[in-house]
Amino acid sequence: MAPRKAFLLRLDPATHEALQRWADAELRSLNAQIEFLLRRVLKEAGRLPASRGDGAADNRASEDES
Repeated sequence: MAPRKAFLLRLDPATHEALQRWADAELRSLNAQIEFLLRRVLKEAGRLPASRGDGAADNRASEDES
C-alpha cells in the first residue's frame, strides 16, 4: 500500500458536525468520509489522477458507492 500523507484540516464547528453525522450514518470514520467525498468530487470534475497501479483508490471508491 502506498504511503499516505497526513495534514491538518481546519473546519468550522458546524461543518465538522455535519460531516461527522454523515460519516456516522454511513458507518465510516470522519477521515474516511472526507476522503470518499474528495475522491468523488475529483472524479466528477475529471481531476482524479490515473490509478496508482495498486488499485487501492479504485477498489475503495467502488466499495463506497455500493
